Amino acid sequence: MRSIFTVLTLIAATSAEAQSCGGSFSNFVDDLKAEARAMGYPSGAVDAFFRGVQQDEAVLRADRRQGIFQKDFITFSRSLISQNRIDNAARNSQRYDATFRQIEREYGIPRGVLLAFWAFETDFGQVQGDFNTRNALVTLAHDCRRPEIFRPQVFAAIDLSMHGDFDPETTTGAWAGEIGQVQMLPKDIRDNGRDGDGDGHVTVKTSAPDALLSAGSMLADLGWQANQPWMTQITVPATLDWSESGINHVKTVRDWERLGVRARTGDLGNAGLQASVLLPVGHKGPAFLVYDNFRVYFEWNQSLTYVTTAAYFATRIMGAPIYDAGTPDEGLTGEQMLELQRKLSARGYDVGDIDGILGEKTREAVQMEQKRLGLPADAWPTPVLLSRL
Repeated sequence: MRSIFTVLTLIAATSAEAQSCGGSFSNFVDDLKAEARAMGYPSGAVDAFFRGVQQDEAVLRADRRQGIFQKDFITFSRSLISQNRIDNAARNSQRYDATFRQIEREYGIPRGVLLAFWAFETDFGQVQGDFNTRNALVTLAHDCRRPEIFRPQVFAAIDLSMHGDFDPETTTGAWAGEIGQVQMLPKDIRDNGRDGDGDGHVTVKTSAPDALLSAGSMLADLGWQANQPWMTQITVPATLDWSESGINHVKTVRDWERLGVRARTGDLGNAGLQASVLLPVGHKGPAFLVYDNFRVYFEWNQSLTYVTTAAYFATRIMGAPIYDAGTPDEGLTGEQMLELQRKLSARGYDVGDIDGILGEKTREAVQMEQKRLGLPADAWPTPVLLSRL
């Protein structure tokens, strides 16, 4: 999935792909067409692809509107996870059992992982987005925020159109250029597309087997370790050194067990696996042990809140209990988070954009300041921390 919740989640571009942006939109399109011809695309295919292309201001507005990521894990997960989605996941698991068995056999990816993405991205194909994909990609390539991400996607879309799997005039999807039931970008479809229904085409919008097999192939290509865990709900002792929590701190399962970490149900898996203790809303809230496969989620979406929710929902689909919400300390409002980021930045921390979003860089800075100030260093910012700063 490259999700409608994600713009920031994509394959890193090479320096050669970081091309010009901005200026006259028509001149920019002319440059794209010239580059495509220089790359060897037939002139007829290039002209057909760009015929009628338009800049989409709605795409730019959506790109700058990322407020959903300001929600904390508990609020976000409760808004996305419902009994209806759990029931639909069970029905689709049964309906496409043969496809999921093939994915499990070939890639070692449990069906819950893909069912969670499928649910969150499009409600199992029901809401796929109505932005013209070609226009969205060219608009974002022209915009100078991240042209190195979206320019290669334009050429990948040309490839798909030449194979009959993309119509520049009618193909629609999310505002950030993702297409289909699990919301994949054209480059991902081109490189990892699988024909799951045997019709000779990869149609991720209308064919669930195509979309699911393609997503499985992409996750494997991104580094998913076959038949290995991604997340386990845990209990942690009150004596745990909270400064050792966070995905930037890694120990073996054996070492975590020695520190008193236990699975809420079942076990933590192979003692030699590398893992981190994740406390999404601090040491008084839910706790998870996350493994190397959890990190693959960030290749799909870079929001920690989204990733944690998607990974957790996958465990629910596979039979895990509802998390213990605990009694987390009060978090920060959007304005308070902006103030926090400004203060951390003034102290020399790299928190990325001052955007009010509790991303990993902000969490790491929070944890370091909590440790310095003698507060529980669990990376969860509170009004107490803000006042102390």
